[in-house]
Amino acid sequence: MNNNMIKRITIPSYVQLIICACFWGGMGFGVFKVNEAAVIVLFAMATVCSAVVILMAIMIDRLYLNNIRESLDNLDKLNNKLRAQRHEYLNEMQVVYGLLEIGEYEEAKDYLKPIYEDIASVGKALKTSKPAVNALLQAKMELAKSKNIKLFIEVSSDISGVKLEQWDLCKILANIIDNAITALESWDIQDKQIHVHITETQDNYVFTIYNNGPVIPKDKLPHIFKNGFTSKLEEGHGLGLGIVKSIVDANKGIIMVESVIGKTSFVINLPK
Repeated sequence: MNNNMIKRITIPSYVQLIICACFWGGMGFGVFKVNEAAVIVLFAMATVCSAVVILMAIMIDRLYLNNIRESLDNLDKLNNKLRAQRHEYLNEMQVVYGLLEIGEYEEAKDYLKPIYEDIASVGKALKTSKPAVNALLQAKMELAKSKNIKLFIEVSSDISGVKLEQWDLCKILANIIDNAITALESWDIQDKQIHVHITETQDNYVFTIYNNGPVIPKDKLPHIFKNGFTSKLEEGHGLGLGIVKSIVDANKGIIMVESVIGKTSFVINLPK
């Protein structure tokens, strides 16, 4: 379902709703005098149906299509980055070769270091079999870097058997990582870190995301998965976690959270 399809569905519903509104307005002001129950029932049903269709279209657009748009945007950014790296690779190798030719080995090493780190960071985000997840991880690495936060990614499973739609898996990871970034932004430490580990056991795929931001008080932990929960102390940890919990629960998974000084971790187990 795309935007054009939603428009084809909702435009007639809006027209129908406007007609119904005019009818009920006319009835209220005495412009129309309709005594037939069948006509009133018909307009009542038309009003309800058009309102339901419009509400459903809005929900689909916000909860589903937005996720797809974001994932496609991340894929496009990752594709552009890979193209740029390929384009720059030959020029960079020529510089390194020239430095080696004249014996400037330390200069060559210093020149290669940021190039290697850039290539390695993309490589770390390309280890799953889910293109949308790969693109999301790369996008979050760029976001964290722009905020002077180190995002470390370790992938030891290609998660090929995950039953969730890629968009739902991206929503889970994005919400938790974004919360960690938000929490760390206002946290007064020098070395801000987020770690993402993707592994698997015999029965589950395991996603572990932890950061060295502020501690979530123990009395707050039972409430962080409630929609809209947050507080000044651990601002950033509660946003969107209600959505994460609902997706995990719907797929018979388990989400656990632990927060101590120096480490707040979320562990998600999704059954194979």
